Amino acid sequence: MRKIILLFTSIIYSLSLCAQLVKVTDNTNLQPLSEVAIYCSNPTISAITNTKGLADISAFKNMDTIVFSHIGYTIKAYSYSELIALNYTVRLSEKSFSIDEVVISASRFEEKIKDVAQPIQVIKSKELAFMNQQTTAEVMQSSGNVLVQKSQLGGGSPVIRGFETNKVLMVVDGVRMNNAIYRGGHLQNIITLDNSMLDKLEIVFGPGSVMYGSDALGGVMHFYTKNPILSDSTSLTVKSNAFTRYSTAYNEQTGHTDISVGGKKFGSLTSITYSKFGDLRQGNIRNPFYGDFGKRTFYVERINGKDSMLTNNNVNIQKQSGYLQYDILQKFLFKQSSKVSHTINLQYSSSSNVPRYDRLTQLSGTNPKFAEWYYGPQKRMFASYTLTLSNENVIYDNARIILGYQNIEESRYDRRFRKDMLNRRIETVAVFTLNADFEKKLNKHEFRYGLDGWYNQVNSTASEQNIVTGKIAPIDTRYPDGGSIMQSIAGYLSHTFEISKKLILTDGLRVNNVLLNSKFIDTTFFPFPFKEVTQHSTSVNGNLGLIYMPGLGWRFTLLGSSGFRAPNVDDLSKVFESVPGRVVVPNPNLKPEYTYNIDFGLSKTFDDKITVGGTGYYTIYKNAITSSSGKFNGQDSIMYSGQLSQVTTNVNAAEAFIYGFNAYLNADVTEHFSITNTVNYTFGRLKTDSTDYPLDHISPVFGKTSFNLKLNKFRGEFFIQYNGTKSSNDYNLAGEDNQAYSTDPINGYMPSWMTLNVRSAYQFNKYMQLQVALENILDQNYRVFASNISAPGRNLVITLRGNF
Repeated sequence: MRKIILLFTSIIYSLSLCAQLVKVTDNTNLQPLSEVAIYCSNPTISAITNTKGLADISAFKNMDTIVFSHIGYTIKAYSYSELIALNYTVRLSEKSFSIDEVVISASRFEEKIKDVAQPIQVIKSKELAFMNQQTTAEVMQSSGNVLVQKSQLGGGSPVIRGFETNKVLMVVDGVRMNNAIYRGGHLQNIITLDNSMLDKLEIVFGPGSVMYGSDALGGVMHFYTKNPILSDSTSLTVKSNAFTRYSTAYNEQTGHTDISVGGKKFGSLTSITYSKFGDLRQGNIRNPFYGDFGKRTFYVERINGKDSMLTNNNVNIQKQSGYLQYDILQKFLFKQSSKVSHTINLQYSSSSNVPRYDRLTQLSGTNPKFAEWYYGPQKRMFASYTLTLSNENVIYDNARIILGYQNIEESRYDRRFRKDMLNRRIETVAVFTLNADFEKKLNKHEFRYGLDGWYNQVNSTASEQNIVTGKIAPIDTRYPDGGSIMQSIAGYLSHTFEISKKLILTDGLRVNNVLLNSKFIDTTFFPFPFKEVTQHSTSVNGNLGLIYMPGLGWRFTLLGSSGFRAPNVDDLSKVFESVPGRVVVPNPNLKPEYTYNIDFGLSKTFDDKITVGGTGYYTIYKNAITSSSGKFNGQDSIMYSGQLSQVTTNVNAAEAFIYGFNAYLNADVTEHFSITNTVNYTFGRLKTDSTDYPLDHISPVFGKTSFNLKLNKFRGEFFIQYNGTKSSNDYNLAGEDNQAYSTDPINGYMPSWMTLNVRSAYQFNKYMQLQVALENILDQNYRVFASNISAPGRNLVITLRGNF
C-alpha cells in the first residue's frame, strides 16, 4: 500500500511539472496563430507560439497580467486565473490596418511598412480566402486600388496609376513574370496565377525600377505562394486544405486541394485547382439611356458544315465566353540549418480554348464578322530554385539567390463567318532569370544590393487551315519568324538610414543594360526594308525618399523616383490587327520610355484605431510609347487579313504627364466592427503642339467602401464598389481605350456604376467553414472602363472549406 501511495504522489508531482500549454487562434476562422508574443511585467519571462499556435506559459503562473501580441491583431491581456477559465484558449481579432505589417517587395527583404516611403497594399492569405474570388484578376479588382480591364471572361488586365500591361510589373516568388511579348494593349497572363495558393499579395504603387528594372513604371504586383510547413517536433506535421465553390453568374464549378507534409528539415507542398466557367451572365438592370448596351442578341454555330447565325434567347447570357482552367503547384523545402535553406518551386497552369468574346460580338453589315475567335490554351510552366542564407559576415547578413525558368505558350485562332480558312498564330517564350540579393545592416544603416539578369527567347509560327479540306498553308507571323532574343543585366544598391526614431532617409540607384534582336526570314507577306531589328540601351534609375514621424500618430512621406521600360519584341517588331481595319507594323527606331515621379503622402492615426491618409503623385512620362497613324512603304493603308487596313505604328510621343491621388480610411470602431474606404483618381495627357490629348489607360475615379464585422466564428462584410464616368473628352481614340465597346462607339463614353455586395464566412469548428456571398445585389448592368465584356450580374457564391 505504501508503494502505491508513493507512486501516486510521484505521478501527481510529475504532472505538476508538466508544461502548461496555451493555444492562440484567430477569432473568426479558429486557425492557429504562430509567432504570437507572450509577455508580462517581468522582462525575463516571455514565450512565443509555434506553428500550431501553442506556447508553454508555466512560467507565467499566478501572474495578474499576461499580454498576447501579434502584428496585425488587437493586443489582449489576461490574468493566469482568467486563462484557466478560458481553458487556456486565446482568440485574437485582426485589425483593419497595421503600420507594423512586414513587407518584402519594396526592398526584396523584410521591413515594416512604416519604414517604406512608397505606398504598399498587402492582401494576406486569410483575406484572399475570405474575398473568395474566381481568379487573381478578380482579386486585383476587389482590392479597391487597382482597376482591371477585360476583353473576355478568361482574362484581366490590371491598371495602376494609368499604367497597364507591359508598364506594370508582375513578380511571382521573386521572379519577374513580364516577358518579351507582354504587349501594350491588354494582357490576360495574371489568371495563370492560382490565388488559392497565394500566401500574400503585395502591391507597390509607383515606379519600382530601382529594385526590379524595366517595366515597373506604374507599380509592382508581387505574388508570394505558400510554403511547406516544417515540424517543430520529432513527428511529421501534416496539414491539408480543400474547398469547393459554385457561383451563379459565372456558372462556376471550382475544386481545390492541397497538402503539406513537413519534418524538422524537409517539407513538401502539393496543390491542385480546377475551375470550369460557363457563359457569364451580365446584369439585367440597365441604364435607361443605354437600354440595349451589352445585350448578346446572337451567336454563331456551325450546323451541317455551315456557319449559322442564331438568336440568343437570353440576351444577358454572354454566349461563348466560358472556359476551364487547372493549376498545379509543387514545392520542396530543405532547411539545411538555421542559416541555410533551399526551395524548389514548380508551377504549371493551363486552360482550355478561351473565346475572345469581344470579337465574337462584332458585325460586318448584318452578319457576324467572325465564326470563331479564341485564344488557344494559355500555358505557363514555372520552375525556380531559391537559396536563402542568414549569416552575419562582412559581406551580408542575409542573402537570397534565385534561379528561374519559365516556358509560356500563347496562341490565337480566328475564322471569318462562312469562310473555311482558320488562321492560327502560336508564340512560345523561354525565360531564364537570375537574382542575387544581399542585405547588410551597419548601425543605423541598412544596405540592400544585388545583381539580376534575364534572357528571353521568342519563337513565332503561323498557318492557315482549310477546315473542310484540311489543307495547311503559311501566313504572316505575329512576331519575326526568325526568332527574337531579349536580355538584361543589371546591378542595384539601396540604402536606408534611420537618422532617428522620427526620421528615415531612403535612397537607391540601379544601372540596367538591355539588348534586343529580332530577325525576319520570310518577307513574302511584308517586304520590310530591313531583315533585322536590334536595340541596345543602358538606363540609370534612382530614388530618394524621406519618412517623417513626428509623433501623435502623424506620418509624412516624400519620394522622388525614376523608372524606365525598354521596348520589347511586341513593341518593336510585331505585325497585328489592333482593331478591325487597323494594322500595327514595326518601328525599328523606338527608344526606351522613362518616368520621373514625385509622391507626397501623409497619414494620421488616432488612438491606434483610426487611420486617415492619402498620397498624391505627379509623373512626367518621357518617350511614351503609344500608337499613331503611320505609313508602310509610303502607303497609309495596306491589305491585311483580307481587308484594306489603316497603317498604325508604335512611336515615342514627345512627352506625357500623369497625376492623381489615393485617399483612404481604416477605422477599427470596436474590436469587432471596422470601416475601410479607398478612392483613386488619375488624370493623364499627351503633350502636343496645340491642345494636350488624353493618354490611354487612364482609369476614371474608382474606389471601395467596406463595413466589416468580425465575431466569434463569424466574419461578414458589406461593401460598395464604384467607378465614375469616363467621358468622351478623356478617351484616347488612337490607343487602347476601346471606345468601340463603350456606350458611344464613335467618341467613347462609359457611364458611372456602383455595386452593392455582401459576403460572409461561418466557421463551424477548426475544420469546416461555410462561405456565402451575394455580389452585385441590385443586378446592375455595367462595364469596367475599356472592357469588351459586361461585368457579372447578381452573383451568389457558395463555398465549403475544410482544413485538416
